[in-house]
Amino acid sequence: MKEDKRRVILPFYASNSLIIVPVSINGTYPVNFLIDTGVRSNILFSKDLGDAMGLEYSRRLNLMGADGSEEIMAQVSPVNHLDLGPIEGTAQSLLVLEEDFLELESVVGVPIYGIIGYEFFKFNPVKINYDDERIEFFRRKAMKWRPPFYTKLDMSIEQNKPYIRATVKQRNGDILDSKLLIDTGANHGLLLNQETTDRIELPSMNIETELGQSLGGTLYGHIARVDWVKIKSLKQRDVLTSYPEETAFSYVIKETGRYGSLGSEILGRTRIILDYPRKRAMFKKGETFYVPYEYDMSGMTVKKVPTDDQRFYIGAVREGSPAAKAGILPFDEVLSINKIPVIIWELAEVIKLLRSEEGKVVEFEVRRYFDETLTRYEDFTYQITLQKQI
Repeated sequence: MKEDKRRVILPFYASNSLIIVPVSINGTYPVNFLIDTGVRSNILFSKDLGDAMGLEYSRRLNLMGADGSEEIMAQVSPVNHLDLGPIEGTAQSLLVLEEDFLELESVVGVPIYGIIGYEFFKFNPVKINYDDERIEFFRRKAMKWRPPFYTKLDMSIEQNKPYIRATVKQRNGDILDSKLLIDTGANHGLLLNQETTDRIELPSMNIETELGQSLGGTLYGHIARVDWVKIKSLKQRDVLTSYPEETAFSYVIKETGRYGSLGSEILGRTRIILDYPRKRAMFKKGETFYVPYEYDMSGMTVKKVPTDDQRFYIGAVREGSPAAKAGILPFDEVLSINKIPVIIWELAEVIKLLRSEEGKVVEFEVRRYFDETLTRYEDFTYQITLQKQI
């Protein structure tokens, strides 16, 4: 902390409850980083950006992507100063990816150039307030007791990652006493890894779909629901749950003994205190705690073109879905939604609209290109009637 205070407040921008903060590296212009408890190291996604910042590198590493198949090369920049406004990181190492990985912008909607993980949390208690989009960063000895109305849990730190235990009631299945990773950088609610135990059962009512973007590429699997998730006394019902496909990376997950992870869809409905030094986590209900979990009702994914311009396109369209029946195709460019030009929309608002209300009619004007030069195209208008898929 730059000032001699008990605590300071760090504002953040939340996109689908992902925590995004501007970070200046070695005095350069600030760029957006994701605060992510699910990673050990600080990561910069672009070596071109790192070179422009004048970073110095000490060695080269071969990393494995999250899908377990793709190798990712990174340079280690060992000593850097990270400035986050009221707090700073000194002598911070950065893993700098040799191939630019900027695909997160397509699914989050804002440019993200890197990740800050364990280094952000390891010395200080941190209170995350998703409702007001701020983090309270405490001096190490400034938070000795549990604040009022917070539920306290033991938290283990293993391989620099935080874990708690929670109870999961599966749909038509067992109740699981689950070791779960706290993962603020993941945009799911609950994720269960079937390969870790035979007791995890995929419900018969599920959707096979794209689950998200990782350093190793796109992750695939199924979306379904569990009856409830209980974090000590806090219970969430009908929680949307991701069941990823097993990959070559799965052995790492098995070795941790974890059943899965809690992502931003659950965490964003609470207020959290993560106290790594004392190995404890505290949870309190947030303003959106009782908001029902809704999945996309259109059957298509909308993504942002990773450019300075505000441009959206259709990523995938599920067979037999409302979007498919309406006639929308993958790679259609979105021009307007409900007659409002796309430049007015934020991607998070579009995602929220497509989860909003069964029976609602949403109008999409799209441009369909017929060659790679983008010179031949035709514009179409489609009306999609939202329908619950899961």
